[in-house]
Amino acid sequence: MMFHQKTAAEIVAVGRQLVSKGLVSGTWGNISARIPGAGDFLITPSGVPYESLDAQDLVLLDPEGKVKKGTLRPSTETPLHIAIYKKRPDVLAIVHTHSPYASVFAVNRRELPPVLEEQAQLLGGTVRVAPYAPPGSKELADGAVTALEGRSAVILANHGVVGVGRSLKDALLICQVVEKGAQVFLLAQLSGKPHVLSERDVALLRRNFLEKYGQNPLSSACALKEQSRKDDDN
Repeated sequence: MMFHQKTAAEIVAVGRQLVSKGLVSGTWGNISARIPGAGDFLITPSGVPYESLDAQDLVLLDPEGKVKKGTLRPSTETPLHIAIYKKRPDVLAIVHTHSPYASVFAVNRRELPPVLEEQAQLLGGTVRVAPYAPPGSKELADGAVTALEGRSAVILANHGVVGVGRSLKDALLICQVVEKGAQVFLLAQLSGKPHVLSERDVALLRRNFLEKYGQNPLSSACALKEQSRKDDDN
């Protein structure tokens, strides 16, 4: 129960930040996080404003989406969260936003290239666009999971952005980096000719970030495994 309370408090806090940072409007977007040491996850309810969201409003679901605790209806995008968690055991938290600049890429159905170093380091490269599908549909979930392969973020066509991470803090940061990258790239196009980082530079930045950045980097083995998988894909 202690883990539930801690995770719930973190989700509520992230919800407040989504509003304050301009990453969502109204009740759009959603947030979820796995319960440490369990397959269950907490997710925000449908249609509840983040400003008034309380920990008790969150819904606890099992890995298949069955409600284990909660009286409110879970987010309509629950199938998307379930699909990502099933495909990506490395993902412990998901944040879905409707931020303005990233939404420009969503409506243009245009990938966001890595023009900033933090994009390469945190996102893993170009942010792909998942094909358009109705909200809450299996098609949307499947398309997002495919476009997320080897990445930390995906743009949903005519919809928004999904960021994933090993924590809610990480997933929120991913969404912020996508929004900043989208803004910078659009302004760079208006003022000049943007230079996109090469695949080689992206791979090097990503690898160095995973192996060496911060106080709690991923192990070298994890970084090498990711790089090996990318090399195999190429």
